[in-house]
Amino acid sequence: MVAREGTTVNEILRTEGLTKEYGKKVAVSDVSISVNEGDVIGIMGPSGSGKSTFFRLINMLEPPTKGTVVLDGKEISTSDSDVHMTRRKMALVLQKPAAMNRSVFNNIAFGLQLRGIEDEEVERRVTDYLGRLGLAESKERNARSLSGGEMQRMCFARSVIVEPKLILLDEFTANLDPQNISILENAVRDFVKRGDAAAMIITHNPFQAKRLCDRSVLMMDGEFIEQGETSKIFSSPSDERTKAFVSGEMVF
Repeated sequence: MVAREGTTVNEILRTEGLTKEYGKKVAVSDVSISVNEGDVIGIMGPSGSGKSTFFRLINMLEPPTKGTVVLDGKEISTSDSDVHMTRRKMALVLQKPAAMNRSVFNNIAFGLQLRGIEDEEVERRVTDYLGRLGLAESKERNARSLSGGEMQRMCFARSVIVEPKLILLDEFTANLDPQNISILENAVRDFVKRGDAAAMIITHNPFQAKRLCDRSVLMMDGEFIEQGETSKIFSSPSDERTKAFVSGEMVF
């Protein structure tokens, strides 16, 4: 995101030299990135390139072998006593949606209820997101009866309704039809635009990155091969591997 003249853009996330090794295998190697309020950043790359591991390190699901993660101005670690509260500032949406055996309304409301939000405010927020994600008519349905696309929309609403600073989306529209993809992509834009938040999106699809992301990264073999403004990466990539990926020539 480019700041307007005279405005300040706050940094939400920074990684420095982030590395993850599993024995002799290096899954993520010396990865550094800065993410600011309003950013939508695409992490592109073939399967096995380290994208999901990178997200797991950010979300403190695994400790890095070395390197640091700074979220909202604070360096974080899986050994921190307040790791739970720190993780509350993030949300992770995976490719395969998961629903609790309860109504759509109560699935979306779950995080708010855990935080002790008053019932009236819960009702207001959930109703708002039901409308935004096209789920108003499914409010009382058991969430497990939803279609795949509807369930992913519900999971997205459940994640962002608690107002995280950073949302991590791991192939969150894979295998969905164009209508559901469009609804979810618009919801990402809306979420970032409405508050002091940012989004990072793992995608195999360079065209999704082109549509949705301000900045993009190509990740291969655990490394960031190239990162920068999405338009520049597509129009004039500096690395031949990036050029092959964005043009569809790279087969994986």
